[in-house]
Amino acid sequence: MFTTNIYTYLYVLLFLYLIAQVHSAKKKKSYVELKACDNSEFAEEIASYDSVVQDIVDYVRTGPFKGKTYEELAKFVDTFGARPSGSEVLEKSIDYMIQLARNEDLNDITTEEVEVPHWVRGEENITMLEPRVKNIALLGLGRSVSTPPEGITAEVIVFNDFDELENATNDEVAGKIVLFDPEFTNYGETVVYRSQSATKAAAKGAVASLVRSITPFSIYTPHTGSQVYDDGVNKIPTAAITLEDADLIRRLVDRDVKVKLNIKMQSTFDTKTSRNTLIDVKGTVLPEKLVIVSGHIDSWDVGQGAMDDGGGLFISWAAPVILKRLNLRPKRTIRSIFWTAEELGLVGAYAYEKKHRNESDNINFIMESDEGTFAPLGLAVAGSQKARCIIGEILKLFESIGASELVEDDSPASDITVITDTGVPGAGLHNANEKYFWYHHTDGDTMNVEDPDELDLCAAFWTAVAYIIADISDDIPRA
Repeated sequence: MFTTNIYTYLYVLLFLYLIAQVHSAKKKKSYVELKACDNSEFAEEIASYDSVVQDIVDYVRTGPFKGKTYEELAKFVDTFGARPSGSEVLEKSIDYMIQLARNEDLNDITTEEVEVPHWVRGEENITMLEPRVKNIALLGLGRSVSTPPEGITAEVIVFNDFDELENATNDEVAGKIVLFDPEFTNYGETVVYRSQSATKAAAKGAVASLVRSITPFSIYTPHTGSQVYDDGVNKIPTAAITLEDADLIRRLVDRDVKVKLNIKMQSTFDTKTSRNTLIDVKGTVLPEKLVIVSGHIDSWDVGQGAMDDGGGLFISWAAPVILKRLNLRPKRTIRSIFWTAEELGLVGAYAYEKKHRNESDNINFIMESDEGTFAPLGLAVAGSQKARCIIGEILKLFESIGASELVEDDSPASDITVITDTGVPGAGLHNANEKYFWYHHTDGDTMNVEDPDELDLCAAFWTAVAYIIADISDDIPRA
């Protein structure tokens, strides 16, 4: 009896020990540890910035700047709302941001004119005529052509992917409305069905194309976005519909029920002049060298552009403001760029890269936030292994706020990929954005998506990372 109780007792202790091990908090290995980076030559210098990081974080999270980024973003969004490429409201919002910077005694401001697309959405509606009458929610995709005034009435044919379309005969597709109904895996893989659907369908003789909205979640919300027509292919109207309606049409077609729709879409397209905005805080030792922080100021015409990309815009506004207020002047210049016309094809970024191509050797590092400003987790970094090791060492300083993770990503953010593709090292904000594509390019992109405390954390993180990269002794290596 005594022996049995001892064994039982020991088993219980072992069980509790194992449970405790499973649930105990284990320190996650840093990128530097995982990749066995040899950072001995600069680790001590980077570690010396710990107090600067803490000062910036404290100033933004609990000090005078607490809530400031959210407050200014809310004023901006409430004042201007959506800011489509080529619109008058976009230009007014650019003027506003220039004045907001000047209000903080940031006067080294340059604007660079860019010819941008100006696509204006008109009346849009889809009516299902067969097998029953039902209104179908839609959002036309950027640059879509119009239908005739009476609309286009045709039967729907559904494809899961481009391979299914290619395997269909032209006779099966000609004269029909093609609906692409792909499974959402991730944005990068699935977005091709939005950007290329019209061209692919038109090549087979379709009269219009529809795409299941590029999102994993819906409360009957269509998601817009950009698309392009290939040369030599008939331009057909194209739009996104909700997950719910895509599923409905799919179920009907799978039962061999004929689905007929009438699509009416009107729009106009021309070009206008807009501006990229550059705000510099000159470096004290190497003013010609640049560390760039950025976000895009334009948005889609639906929603308010609070998340995409108001948050990224305003943490990139906040960085020079915070450094100015704290009298922190790094060795290299910190440049904030507010890109224009991102949504219709990274137009501002391409213009900047072309204009500044001969100066690209002076870009030490470039950053952009364009996938949400939820709780910061770290950076998605493009560059050489040596560059990533240095950034990984810097990120170790942000373990206390949970932002020390480095993700290897050769396309770290939308606009700056134009520049990182030329060999310039850079990074996008890696944040807890699991719900980003719930609201992306919809009427749901409003201030309600933004959290003041998370935006503070992003602003502090963004500012401190930029400052350290701009101030350390050595440049971020390209090889």
